[in-house]
Amino acid sequence: MGKFAKWIAGGLGWAVFGPIGGILGFALGSLLDTQEFIKTKTYSATTTGSYAMSLLVLVAAVMKADGKVLRSELDYVKKYFAQNFDEESAAEALKMLRDILNQNIPLQAVSVQIKQNLDYASRLQLIHFLMGVSIADGHIHPSEINTIALIANYMGISAKDFESIKSMFVEDTESSYKILEVEKSATDDEIKKAYRKMAVKYHPDKVSHLGEDFQNAAKEKFQKVNQAYEKVKKERNII
Repeated sequence: MGKFAKWIAGGLGWAVFGPIGGILGFALGSLLDTQEFIKTKTYSATTTGSYAMSLLVLVAAVMKADGKVLRSELDYVKKYFAQNFDEESAAEALKMLRDILNQNIPLQAVSVQIKQNLDYASRLQLIHFLMGVSIADGHIHPSEINTIALIANYMGISAKDFESIKSMFVEDTESSYKILEVEKSATDDEIKKAYRKMAVKYHPDKVSHLGEDFQNAAKEKFQKVNQAYEKVKKERNII
């Protein structure tokens, strides 16, 4: 059993209830035995398992947004779990994702449940991962981006924070400024202040409660902030 199955067996927390729990009922049966599933019902707090399952449910919703599930998207999810966890976890996650893809996902209800149970930093990390899935094949899919925007809105993510994360994947002439959540007309001092604020907001330690594996996965988002700041500094010759 890989880490993924162990997280689920160790407890799904709040994800075992509500709309997410309804979606997971069938999918869990393909991964865990009945006794392990029963154990999860004694938990109510946020666990690594509840976060992992929330991620997969939202991934399924995004992948279905354009009416087709691409191999590149499945490969991205598998690669993500393999790189950050292990090959066995990747196989387990993909197996469960395939089951979830066959179900109807009440997007607003699921997103609201996540909002009520996950802290803001963890919700930001979910949006970051969803954006990666959307452009896994190298193309921007408007329907998927719109779905992620809806999810972000339902989860209480601010428009600026959504635009910041989106700009880490969809580049334009002002992407670096959007990542830092400032206008291109901002002063150098405002740029420095914005960087310090974003570095704190996106620091991997913000999701340390999800476990070391997911904390390591959050480093990419933090690095994007640093890269954006370095690019702006170079353009403006900021010391």
